[in-house]
Amino acid sequence: MLLYARKGVKHLQFIMIKPYLHIKKSPGKGRGVYTKDAIPAGTRIETSPVLVLSYDDTEKADKTFLHNYLFLWGKRETKSCVALGFCSIYNHAYDPNCEYEMDFTEETMSIITRRAIKKARSFSSITTATWTMIPRSGSM
Repeated sequence: MLLYARKGVKHLQFIMIKPYLHIKKSPGKGRGVYTKDAIPAGTRIETSPVLVLSYDDTEKADKTFLHNYLFLWGKRETKSCVALGFCSIYNHAYDPNCEYEMDFTEETMSIITRRAIKKARSFSSITTATWTMIPRSGSM
């Protein structure tokens, strides 16, 4: 677990990526996040900071290779963000085993298992497609 503080912020944020997560290449899909370990449903496997882009910067970034790595950001989705950590590397699925949780106040994104991931001899793919925002007053 990594601990860091941002300038002007009076509290510390915990940034975490579980040690049993690994990035590896998947045929036809590029890189993805995998595990060999069993992970219970409802487990927060990652919380990482994001870099928030303004509307204008989002329009510019959307015309580059970053388009595939941007997430819409804010209650009205008028901004975007680049997620750090492994967040941008998870493969997507129609029935994902994890979901994103976006915290607009703390400018973080978490990955939480939707269902149990079974222990495997080879690496199991961790997939995402849905997201949840944390409603907080003053969130953008």
